[in-house]
Amino acid sequence: MFKRQDIFVLIATGVSFLYSIGLWFGAFGAPDKNAGLFVGIWVPSILSLACFAKLAQNGQRHD
Repeated sequence: MFKRQDIFVLIATGVSFLYSIGLWFGAFGAPDKNAGLFVGIWVPSILSLACFAKLAQNGQRHD
């Protein structure tokens, strides 16, 4: 079902999401909304990179 790479990507996005929420609400000191937004942008970036890598890998198998 899930490969090791898929699980790693899901863990990375989950950690990024939780860290973003922690920064936004001040779990690590004073709330820093700009840093929370910056880290929150990592989530779709990580997922997009993983999709690209998976598509590139599947494209090599079919050629």
